[in-house]
Amino acid sequence: MQISPNASRILDTLGVLDALRSVWLEPEEIRLVSGTSLRPITSVPCGNFAIQRWGAPYGAVHRATLQKVLLDAVTANALCTLRLGQRIEVKDRQALAAMAGRDLDLIIGADGVWSKARMLVPGAPSPAFSGNIAWRFTIAESAAPAIMNRTSVTAFLGPASHLVCYPIRENAAFNIVAIVSGSNTDHDWNATGNTAQRDNMLQGFSGWNNAIRHMLEEQSETSLWPLYAMGTGRWHNGSDTVLIGDAAHAMMPFAAQGAAMAIEDAFELAGMLAKHPPAEAFELYEKRRVPRIARLKQRAAFNQFAYHARGPIRIARDLVLSLRPPQSLATDMDWIYGYRADG
Repeated sequence: MQISPNASRILDTLGVLDALRSVWLEPEEIRLVSGTSLRPITSVPCGNFAIQRWGAPYGAVHRATLQKVLLDAVTANALCTLRLGQRIEVKDRQALAAMAGRDLDLIIGADGVWSKARMLVPGAPSPAFSGNIAWRFTIAESAAPAIMNRTSVTAFLGPASHLVCYPIRENAAFNIVAIVSGSNTDHDWNATGNTAQRDNMLQGFSGWNNAIRHMLEEQSETSLWPLYAMGTGRWHNGSDTVLIGDAAHAMMPFAAQGAAMAIEDAFELAGMLAKHPPAEAFELYEKRRVPRIARLKQRAAFNQFAYHARGPIRIARDLVLSLRPPQSLATDMDWIYGYRADG
């Protein structure tokens, strides 16, 4: 995953950033490249530039690495108790209390797009299939095609599809996410896709550079993730239950902000709960977070249109972006990466 400065700043405040920076990669830039010709389109500088401009680093890291660092922080904190190995089927608040062995003062649903806690929030948003599938896999650096950049995050753009590649330094590998239109499928994070689904994916990359096509064709271990986005609705029940992250506002990944928004949510909600009773804190949290999430969703939708552009629109996109200096593109990201979460 990509951890942009708006999120890494929070991780620094929580005291876990140093552990991440010792293993993650801080890309030199975010590159946009033609998936057909491999011609560079534009780039946004990162590395030291990100620290100087936005006050915090931009990192690429394996999801499990971030989870391990957060787990270590939780287990080292005497105020935290972590219980694992339990399947939570939320029927009502009393059922959760029975599982916890005590009455619950507060329930925070941080359980993703298929949230169980969401049923405790009347009028909560519902997920809808986007019509897009994300195919994910990792490939060792030693086996990766030479076109993969070892120091930067690269988004290869093509008609109606795109592919993001970022180095995972701690694993000496690349994480690849190929997004293409497709049919809905089971909600199984371990799905690998059948022959027809894989053929459909490859068809979405027809006409692409041969090195990319060959890399996709030879992958036997892939994860097939149907992409869902959340509609509008309430994020809390006004008393004791609140939703954060994808449980409240799952969005398309075209702005690379899903993880960052969950981190912002948690930090700001915690700050509000430290100062206000739950019902008041929930209202303040929703009031502050909804406009930012809505704006990010709009940016993701625009990026999807731009990334998957065809014909004359694609030509115009490439021309406009190529004429803008990287620092100008960085200015467009100030409202995202320069955001200072209120904890």
